[in-house]
Parts: sequence; structure tokens; C-alpha cells
Amino acid sequence: MGEKKYQDIDERTFNFAVRVIKMVLQLPNNVATWKIGGQVINSATSINSNIVQARCGVSKKDFVNHMRIALKEAKETKRWLEMLVAIGMTTQKMMSLLLNENEEIICIIVKIIKNSN
Repeated sequence: MGEKKYQDIDERTFNFAVRVIKMVLQLPNNVATWKIGGQVINSATSINSNIVQARCGVSKKDFVNHMRIALKEAKETKRWLEMLVAIGMTTQKMMSLLLNENEEIICIIVKIIKNSN
């Protein structure tokens, strides 16, 4: 995979994390949203962090390992977003955009991992 494609997924996951943070900042102020909001911020920002680390990997194995962690974090993010929808804490339109982007990120990371083996 070329350097341009790595930059694209890096930028895309960074922007996704920023959008998740902005969404969490708009949630109602209660115990449930503090907990779930914190979890979704942790997992969403970790996607990008692990992609950055993968790009700096010292070996192919290190690269793939960090990409697999990014994939796990993306799937965890999806679950937290779904939970926010299930408890009615966000608008369907906002969440639909985030969930769609999250799903596309998952597909891209899976493709990167498959192409790296």
C-alpha cells in the first residue's frame, strides 16, 4: 500500500475521532453519557493512534499488529455508538453519519490487514 493511502486512513480516522468528540460534547449531562461518552472517545481516538503507530512500525509484523488493534478499537467504537442510539441519547441522523463512517473505516482497515499478509 502506498504512502498516500496510509495518509488517507490516518487523516480519515483523525477526522472521525474529532467528530466523535464533538458529538459527545453535545450529549446530555448525565451519568450514562459520561461513562459511554468517555468510552467512545477512548476507542475512537485509539483507532487513529494505532494507525499512526502502525505507520511507524519497525517490522511488517509490528505494522499488522497495530492495524489489528485499530480494527478492534473501530469495532468497539461501533458498539458504543450503537449503545448511544439504543438509549436515545443522539439524533438518528448524526449517529447514522458516524456509524456509516465507522463501518467504512472498519472495511478499509480489514483490507489493509489482508493486503499486508
